[in-house]
Amino acid sequence: MSEEYNEDELQELAKNYKNILHLLGEEPEREGLIKTPMRVAKAMKFMLGGYEQNPIEIIRSALFYEENQHEMIIVKDIELYSMCEHHILPFFGKAHVGYIPNDAITGLSKIARVVDAFSRRLQVQERLTMQIRDCIQEALNPQGVAVVIEAKHMCMMMRGVQKQNSITTTSAFTGQFEHDATRSEFFKLISTKLG
Repeated sequence: MSEEYNEDELQELAKNYKNILHLLGEEPEREGLIKTPMRVAKAMKFMLGGYEQNPIEIIRSALFYEENQHEMIIVKDIELYSMCEHHILPFFGKAHVGYIPNDAITGLSKIARVVDAFSRRLQVQERLTMQIRDCIQEALNPQGVAVVIEAKHMCMMMRGVQKQNSITTTSAFTGQFEHDATRSEFFKLISTKLG
């Protein structure tokens, strides 16, 4: 992801973050904080850079037509980092994505890039899970898509209930993955550790 940003937007964001520091009781002009507003502005533009990406085009940029490929394809343990839209605090974890092709497959890295494109936005995990599923379904028209996300939420760990070990799991399925046997195979495969 590029780190070249619109300078006017960065300046406006930095101005707002400087004001936030002041309102929180800090002195934004002290040595340790003087560059913080711009650092935060750049960090937020990077962490929320998914708005600049088109996930459907990511998938379609690497289509391959394999007539005989109709078995399950899974990319598991895809690291994800997102920002909860309710408190603008991070949540992070893993996505497991599978699909059963009709005619087209996509490059494996494109699946991970789609996860990034949607997760690097203000999100809730439930919607994120469905957006990844729907994108792959629309771009590839496969026989089915399965997405499972497991994540820890800083809004539950640092504030509120302060539960350090809780993990939220969400899932979304289409097509063949709505059948028990196919779904069970998917869960077995994402649970298996190699080596």
